[in-house]
Amino acid sequence: MRKIPNNGNLKMTKVAYPLGLFICLFIYVAYIKWHWASATQAFFSITEVASGARRGQQAHSPLGTATHGHEVFYGIMFDAGSTGTRVHIFQFARQPGETPTLTHETFKALKPGLSAYADDVEKSTSGIQELLDVAKKDIPFDFWKATPLVLKATAGLRLLPGEKAQKLLQKVKEVFKASPFLVGDDCVSIMNGTDEGVSAWITVNFLTGSLKTPGRSSVGMLDLGGGSTQITFLPRVEDTLQTSPPGYLTSLQMFNRTYKLYSYSYLGLGLMSARLAILGGMEGKPAEDGKELVSPCLSPGFTGEWQHAEITYRISGQKAVNLHELCASRVSEILRNKVHRTEEVKDVDFYAFSYYYDLAANVGLIDVEKGGSLVVGDFDIAAKYVCRTAETHPPGNPFLCMDLTYISLLLQEFGFPENKVLKLTRKINNVETSWALGAIFHYIDSLRRQKNPAS
Repeated sequence: MRKIPNNGNLKMTKVAYPLGLFICLFIYVAYIKWHWASATQAFFSITEVASGARRGQQAHSPLGTATHGHEVFYGIMFDAGSTGTRVHIFQFARQPGETPTLTHETFKALKPGLSAYADDVEKSTSGIQELLDVAKKDIPFDFWKATPLVLKATAGLRLLPGEKAQKLLQKVKEVFKASPFLVGDDCVSIMNGTDEGVSAWITVNFLTGSLKTPGRSSVGMLDLGGGSTQITFLPRVEDTLQTSPPGYLTSLQMFNRTYKLYSYSYLGLGLMSARLAILGGMEGKPAEDGKELVSPCLSPGFTGEWQHAEITYRISGQKAVNLHELCASRVSEILRNKVHRTEEVKDVDFYAFSYYYDLAANVGLIDVEKGGSLVVGDFDIAAKYVCRTAETHPPGNPFLCMDLTYISLLLQEFGFPENKVLKLTRKINNVETSWALGAIFHYIDSLRRQKNPAS
């Protein structure tokens, strides 16, 4: 008996095949579209990732910030300094329409600095990769491609010949590009002094909450490094804006607001460079014929050696009737006409960092661990005491009289009165007050503005 074909099944087969293919194609196209979009959108909609990623993030954060309704995002900043390379991994949380808050920071440092590999750039990659691996462990997988990765170099690379510095930066960029993080064309660069000052200002005002509340008074920032010193604050007085020299004002966009900052970096007025100038030496040059550098700012009877920028100098003190008076006269010569004075600084709250902190802690003006507040005149009192007693009770640091005198007169040159209160701290809300946080935060904010120029 002839079998009658089942036309119903045949018709269903004819329909099912194209329908199945269409569904598969639709799913594939949807996946490709989602995957492409997420690479650029994930940073701006990170809370929309799969619930499994949210659960992973909640387990990661001990602060429990990745609850429903929060936007969680990360930023990675490499600080390539002269003595080492440091990675800061920042975790932020943000409620819709609000300013982000920092919820976690991971930090690791490696020595030596990138500049040590100037003659063999290939050797620089292992350290960079090691720090990238820290970031991979710290940041959940689903957030990698949305997390900006940036390196900014400071003094060490600034001092290298241009070609060597660029080769190092290019090698770092290659390693970054091979990583799974969000890497832009501007991912590696050498900071100038003003960028350092502005980034540190962002950090301090972010941590103190000044950026979170429009109209709230911001704080100023003083930083004293080895080669340069920075001052940054937000002027409120029109006269400051009108009388500031060219190059002292810089515009900054943050949180849809524009800040016109007074910010300047004085190269050569950092503490170590100032020491050399006070001693009568020249930056980058050995003393002529190995001559001993003699200074009234050193403890009387002191002789020894001091190394600066890989050059060793023979130095000694000299007997003097009034050590502080002679030292102050010499320091004043070095500072004469070098610093712009502005009247408004006396009315702005300032935080001071680095060698300001170290010297104040050294002589007991603040707590070594916790920091504290002092008035500008405290540096002058300490300088006079140390200089006066240096002959009978030489300090452990032969430069103490010189350094305290220099700091005291530098602050006066900036325009700070003796009764001006300064806050000295290494941490605010348990977060390091370095420029790294401000730099990555500004970078992230600029990415948002590029994506949503109208916002």
